[in-house]
Amino acid sequence: MSKVYVIHENSVWVEPLRSAFGELGTPFEEWFLDQGVLDLRSPPPQGVFYNRMSASSHTRDHRYAAEYTGAVLAWLERHGRMIVNDSRALRLEISKVAQYEALGSFGIPTPETLAVVGRENILPAAQTLGYPLILKHNRGGKGLGVRLFLSRVALEEHLASPEFEDPVDGITLVQRYIQAPEPYITRLEFVGGRFLYAVRVDTSQGFELCPADACQVDASAIGSVACPAVAPSEKFQVIGEYQNQLIPTYEQFLAANGIGIAGIEVIVDGNGRTFTYDVNTNTNYNPEAEAHAGLFGMRSIARYLDRLLRQGQAVRAA
Repeated sequence: MSKVYVIHENSVWVEPLRSAFGELGTPFEEWFLDQGVLDLRSPPPQGVFYNRMSASSHTRDHRYAAEYTGAVLAWLERHGRMIVNDSRALRLEISKVAQYEALGSFGIPTPETLAVVGRENILPAAQTLGYPLILKHNRGGKGLGVRLFLSRVALEEHLASPEFEDPVDGITLVQRYIQAPEPYITRLEFVGGRFLYAVRVDTSQGFELCPADACQVDASAIGSVACPAVAPSEKFQVIGEYQNQLIPTYEQFLAANGIGIAGIEVIVDGNGRTFTYDVNTNTNYNPEAEAHAGLFGMRSIARYLDRLLRQGQAVRAA
């Protein structure tokens, strides 16, 4: 019997999906891709493969989980298996440069950004861009390396200190700081390539915006709690009647990049301009905010994957 196969490296994040599959009676299996052996001589099983590998997997001592997932996805694609968030999606998950270039090809505005390799090149790049600016890791997640700098002196001090974090892929992004009138961003959730809902996220305590309860606290970002997901859930508020003229374009962008499930984060500046700065293909949801709104991301994902599985079974039986 075919199944839904969930590719991941963080068991806690998958718990809500397990519960949703249980409610539907969906057969599924988890592939925890930290390490292992991939036999390229054999075909993969039949089923639907949902990739939710995380850009931050290396911070959980799963250094090569993303690379291993890339190999598995290549194997699945060669054999024509149905994949939700395929190798194109993984490429964007682990590289913000790839994200911004892909978004730009659809005319979606992103913050001005310079990609820098070599710590000694960060100051010249910052001088070119101007202040205020943000440093962040190209392969991010968990707010890795995200810090705000208002001046050259502050940046010089940081670069000379042990607090500077070397990115796992060697690429540091020097990015224009987008000043929002109020301390919040908006995260748009998509399931099945279609807009599901938007959530307003309070950023007053830092830049880490993961909405999952299980996120770990990392106090390195801006000297504050780096993951407000573990703070009171009023930091996350599902927005009713949300409108954004870019939603159809986002849906086209997702389809073109093999992404069926994602969270897209945007910020609006004081002039009302919207900038898209992150695409998360292993999106998580805040349960209390969802319960208050009566909308449930993981249940929607489970229903979507269950439907794909049954459609595939029907085609093979015909």
